[in-house]
Amino acid sequence: MAISQDLYPSEDDLVYEEELLRNPFSLKLWWRYLIARSDSPFKKRFVIYERALKALPGSYKLWHAYLRERLEIVRSLVVTHPEFESLNNTFERALVTMHKMPRVWIMLLQTLTHQKLITRTRRTFDRALCALPVTQHDRIWEHYLFFVSQKGIPIETSLRVYRRYLQYDPNHIEDFIEFLINSSLWQEAAERLASVLNDDKFYSIKGKTKHRLWLELCDLLTRHANEVSGLNVDAIIRGGIRKFSDEVGRLWTSLAEYYIRRGLHEKARDVFEEGMSTVITVRDFSVIFDSYSQFEESMLAYKMEEMDSDAEDEENEDGESEKEEEEEDEDVRFKYEDFEKKIFSGFWLNDKNDIDLRLARFDYLMDRRPELANSVLLRQNPHNVEQWHRRVKLFEGNPTKQILTYTEAVRTVDPMKAVGKPHTLWVAFAKLYEQHNDLANARVIFDKAVQVNYKTVDNLASIWCEWAELELKHKNFKGALELMRRATAEPSVEVKRKVAADGNQPVQMKLHKSLRLWTFYVDLEESLGDLESTRAVYERILDLRIATPQVIINYAYFLEEHKYFEDAFKVYERGVKIFKYPHVKDIWVTYLSKFVKRYGSTKLERARELFENAVETAPADQVKPLYLQYAKLEEDYGLAKRAMKVYDQATKAVPNNEKLSMYEIYISRAAEIFGVPKTREIYEQAIESGLPDKDVKAMCLKYAELERSLGEIERARGIYVFASKFADPRSDPDFWNKWHEFEVQHGNEDTFREMLRIKRSVSASYSQTHFILPEYLMQKDQTVNLDEAKDKLKEAGIPEDEMAALERQLAPAADKAVTKERKVGFVSAGVESQSDGGIKSNANHEEIELPEENDSDDDDDDDKIEIAQKDVPSAVFGGLIRKRDEIENDREVDGSAKEKDNENRLGALERIKKLKRN
Repeated sequence: MAISQDLYPSEDDLVYEEELLRNPFSLKLWWRYLIARSDSPFKKRFVIYERALKALPGSYKLWHAYLRERLEIVRSLVVTHPEFESLNNTFERALVTMHKMPRVWIMLLQTLTHQKLITRTRRTFDRALCALPVTQHDRIWEHYLFFVSQKGIPIETSLRVYRRYLQYDPNHIEDFIEFLINSSLWQEAAERLASVLNDDKFYSIKGKTKHRLWLELCDLLTRHANEVSGLNVDAIIRGGIRKFSDEVGRLWTSLAEYYIRRGLHEKARDVFEEGMSTVITVRDFSVIFDSYSQFEESMLAYKMEEMDSDAEDEENEDGESEKEEEEEDEDVRFKYEDFEKKIFSGFWLNDKNDIDLRLARFDYLMDRRPELANSVLLRQNPHNVEQWHRRVKLFEGNPTKQILTYTEAVRTVDPMKAVGKPHTLWVAFAKLYEQHNDLANARVIFDKAVQVNYKTVDNLASIWCEWAELELKHKNFKGALELMRRATAEPSVEVKRKVAADGNQPVQMKLHKSLRLWTFYVDLEESLGDLESTRAVYERILDLRIATPQVIINYAYFLEEHKYFEDAFKVYERGVKIFKYPHVKDIWVTYLSKFVKRYGSTKLERARELFENAVETAPADQVKPLYLQYAKLEEDYGLAKRAMKVYDQATKAVPNNEKLSMYEIYISRAAEIFGVPKTREIYEQAIESGLPDKDVKAMCLKYAELERSLGEIERARGIYVFASKFADPRSDPDFWNKWHEFEVQHGNEDTFREMLRIKRSVSASYSQTHFILPEYLMQKDQTVNLDEAKDKLKEAGIPEDEMAALERQLAPAADKAVTKERKVGFVSAGVESQSDGGIKSNANHEEIELPEENDSDDDDDDDKIEIAQKDVPSAVFGGLIRKRDEIENDREVDGSAKEKDNENRLGALERIKKLKRN
């Protein structure tokens, strides 16, 4: 065969060829030669590769590069091309020396897989596994499993390969199970999955939990029930139900579906019923019930379609039936008919037309849903009383079912664990017999109910009361009284000792102290008994110390109805001694009103003593109605002066929030009895009594209105001036409007200007409050104990500052009450003029302590330095200078006011010196 000239070395190749002739076994020379001829045709490069590999057959680098280039050439060719066979032969020649190189094997295996040479590929995989060490088998198995998972590979081959692989790495059994499921090999998939679940040491490499694997197995068994055999499906699924409580409904449904696919419909119904009767959550019950109802509905629809199709087939095959019967074997037909007649004749289940049965079964299931759902809730908590009542309502109209339900309820519910009121079950049970006119059994139920140990005494007392009401309803009055006597009887000493020895005290031992029982007993005695028996019951309640204020009042009313007034008052006396406030309030009010109504003025001193005791024991917030009753007594039967004294005491005893209303009542009564001028003292007392600012302002307005009505204009104006410090012009314009109207009607220009000046002063003081309020509060706290602190300093021997002593001398003792309510405003260096002509001293707590030499009175000191001062231009002050001029013009009207203003312009030191000179 002639060789093409292109394959021979060219002149450019002579350099490499000469070097290779000198050293043909140099890998570096061959590699440089191949790189230099990278653009040459592939046939020429293959010749170079073959020559290099002939000289260096063990070079992995050359073989790998050679095989890669040959793979690139055949990549675009069809698998039937001859180049593929040449490539395979090249791989075989490479494996002679490269059989320990897994990369060469992988390249060959991928090529064979691409060529779809199944047998040759399988054998090559086996050769690779035999040639390579075990530590490198995982690289081969990855491609081996991909190969056997392709379509067209015989299933038996794939199974054998996977089984061999599991011997190499058992942890990948999940891949095998997934392959079995994809290959529809349900039997082996179920067996493998069951073995995995039975292996406690199994760990899923895919992160699946045992719970998920259980659900996969259940789905596999139920969906392919006819294909899987040899496994106890019922036991497997029931084991999952016991183990996984959060998927109980789904597992019960899966088990029923398994039997449905097997054609065992009755067994499936049993599974559904068992599931609904055992689940404890509403969610699981809903899953099972929905599946059950869907199953019954589908069975009914299938049967109806089957009946319709059979009818159509009979119509279509009427003409051909005669011919077919002649062709059948007569002997076989006769034998089958005889067997059918012997076995199924007259058997109702053999009836093919069972649509009515299936429909009735479906309706029965739907009717039972509320009952089944209630059973689920009772399985969650069998001591839920409300659910038992709902269960009884489900059987309304069926007394037998209701009685059975009540019987089961009272046996099941433990009163100590009950949610709700367990005694209501017994009461409803007895009333059920009463509704059917069976009083004997109703009494039996009540008799058993009172022997149960309940959690609280009130439950037991309720049963006794219901029993007594039953007797009253049926006109058995003596029986009702006898029941109450039994219920309220105190246990004997022997019974108490026996119970104390047991250590567990039932509620029956405490029943005789039940207030509910005694109040019911008292009502019965008042209605059915006589006076003595009723009084005995009331006295017994008082002796047991279980009485309430209402019982005391009821007892007293009962005695009053029977004309035992003094006994009723004795009961009130016992009540006010037993109870404290606030419970005794109603007893006092009732007692005092009844006593006054009964005796009036005949026992006035006793009534006064009662009222005094009442108001002494009453707290401040409860004393007002008692004082009003007391004052009413004095007005009606006593002296008016004593009534005024009571009102005066009431104004001091009530809390601050009620003082205003109490003063208003006091003033109105004083005006009615003694006349309007008498109320002036009360107004003044109210204003000085420490009322809140808003109440003082309201009282001042009423006082001013009174003085104006009496013609005392100056007194009214003085009251307005006093009240002005409590009214901010921005937030309380009503006060200033009233004062404005007053000045318009009764004042002049001077008084009106004075009102405006006071209004500006008050407005300025309120506008600065938020700046100096914290400092003022601090000063207020410090001045409370100022005198006490200075006295202690004197006792310790520390001399008092001379400046402070002079300031203390200036403070008049008569104005102490006024200085306590210091008006917050601008801090003045001198005294402030007051509307009433008095002088109020402003203590400057931030005063500068002057050195002692500044206190000398030597005016001829030669060292005195004169400092020239220059007036500030008036333009700097703007509108303030005009306001000051207006104020000065106002003060020029009164000479004394001007003199005081000049004194106010002096500093603190100059004023002290002036006082010393005087």
